[in-house]
Order: sequence, then structure tokens, then C-alpha cells
Amino acid sequence: MPLSLAQNQIRRIAVFAYRDVNSLDVVGPLQAFASADRYMRRFLPPGETAPAITYVTQIIGRTAGEISTSAGFGLVAAHGIKDLPGDIDTLLIAGGDGNEAVCRDRQTIDWLKALAPNVRRIGSICTGAFILAEAGLLDGRRATSHWRACDELARRHPSVSVEPDALHVRDGAVYTSAGVTAGMDLALALVEEDCGRKIALATAREMVAFLKRPGGQSQFSSHLEAQSAAHPALGGVQAWVLDNLDADLSVDTLARHAAMSARTFARAFVRETGTTPAKFVERARVDAARRALEETADPVAAIARRFGFGHAETMRRVFLRHLNVGPQDYRRRFQTPQAALAS
Repeated sequence: MPLSLAQNQIRRIAVFAYRDVNSLDVVGPLQAFASADRYMRRFLPPGETAPAITYVTQIIGRTAGEISTSAGFGLVAAHGIKDLPGDIDTLLIAGGDGNEAVCRDRQTIDWLKALAPNVRRIGSICTGAFILAEAGLLDGRRATSHWRACDELARRHPSVSVEPDALHVRDGAVYTSAGVTAGMDLALALVEEDCGRKIALATAREMVAFLKRPGGQSQFSSHLEAQSAAHPALGGVQAWVLDNLDADLSVDTLARHAAMSARTFARAFVRETGTTPAKFVERARVDAARRALEETADPVAAIARRFGFGHAETMRRVFLRHLNVGPQDYRRRFQTPQAALAS
């Protein structure tokens, strides 16, 4: 049975919000922690023991009171930066249209600088990374943000190593995530750090969410990219690629399917999708292989052949380039329990 609240270590999870904040950046991560706490206290299976942790979630603002969000409704900050109760374990800075005003607010930036050494971990969701960077907390560190904002983050803060394709990045005790729903991916990763994979997976199920997106995974999937081409012929080629990953997917082959010359096809593809045909194919193969590693017990070599890599070593090199982890390590971290039992 779960430990009682009296026995548990209270970990206060706070999200800093401000006018015109993105509402999901605030409530999404907080709900992940709240759902983990609820699961541990109410739904833990018989015979399993919960970690000695109780999550307490809260919104904080520059001052206590209502905060208007970019979605048109208000959130309530129970406390302001001058009257925080107790110790904060984890502080996350939400993103949103109002982040520029916060970056210019020296009182808030100075508060953040002073508080950072006194929390166990600190992080940001989406464009909240600009606020962390303004406080100097990302200097010399790796970080990410919403894909649309990464170039600007790198331009303004050249001492930050911006990773525009990552869902979330950890550098020491500092965490940053990509846009909006990636904040929930980050929160689930933090729950996994604290409570283990079983609790994090159960929390994801409670939220009807996925616990299958490692921090290094791209902010885009090949299936989303396949919806981006307005040209019917190019969209058809993308769909064909996704259904034929073991085929010859050279530019010449794809161009024939589009009824174009290879040069015209390659130029049109980049113009319509923002990526080259080769990169699209490679990412599609990684996406498919990743799902197979998560959901099946099939040998890595068989997966490599099925999705067009040819050999396991080729797939390993591609995985390292895209996800910063090899197929075997990826499977150990993200394989579903059902697939693991079948192996």
C-alpha cells in the first residue's frame, strides 16, 4: 500500500505564470505531477510500494491573484514571488506571449537568479527558456524551446547551445522543453526520475498520454511532415514512402512516383516541406523502427531490414544521429511491458 502522507517527503512543484501565459504550459505539467501523486495514493496495485514522495502543486506569479492567459481565461496564483511558502523542489517557467515583458522585469529576473541555487531543479516550458536565459541560467548549457523560437533564442543568447529538434533537454539540474504539450513530456520524465518508470508509465496511462517520447526525439514526426505538402503529387509520394519503407527510396525513385524529373522533384520537395527527400525518408524509417522497438520483441536486425536500414549497424548509426541513443538502449528504456514479456 502507498505510504501515508505523514511519512512522505513533500515535494513542492511550482510553475511561474504571468499575463498572456500559455495556459497548457502551466496546467499540463502540473496535472502530470498531480496525477502521479493521485495514482500513488489511490490506485497503486496491491503489493507495490510507492516512493516516499508527495507532490504538492501550485501556480506562482509576480504577485498573488488572477493571471490572464492567452487562451482568454484566468488562472489564480496562490502566491507571489515575495511570499512563497516553504521550500520549492522544482520550479518550471511557463512560456507564452507575455515572456518578453517578464524578460524586461528586473525584479522577477533577479528573484529567479536568487532562487535558482535553492531549488533541486529548475526548468522551462516552450518560450519560458527566454526567461531562464535572461537570468543567465542557461549560459554554457544545452537547451531547447518551441521550434519556432529556437533561432531567436540562439541569436539573443549565443552562450546557450540551442537544440532546436529536441523535445526536452537536461543539463545538470536545469531542464528545458519544447512547445506546449512537450511540457507534459518533461513533467513525466521528471516523475520517472523521482518515482521510477512504472509510476511514470501508470501516470501517463491515467492521463491517456504517451510515455514514449525521449527528450532527444524530434519535435516533428514523419507523419506530421507528410501532411505539410500542399502539392498533391508530393503528398502522395510522402504517403507512399510511409507505406514502403523497405523499398528503394532514392530521389530518382521518388521522382518517378511524382512524375517529375529528379532535380524538379528535389527542389519542389524542399520548397514544400522544408526538408530534403533523403532526410524525410531517414526520419520516417527512424519513427517506424522506434515504434517497433517499443511495441515488439523483434530482433534489432530484423527491424533494420524491415524498415530499409539494411543492417543493424546502419540503424544504430542513424539512431545515434537522431536520438542520441542506440536501438538496444532505446528499447531498454522505452519498450512497453507487454513487449518485454514477449521477448
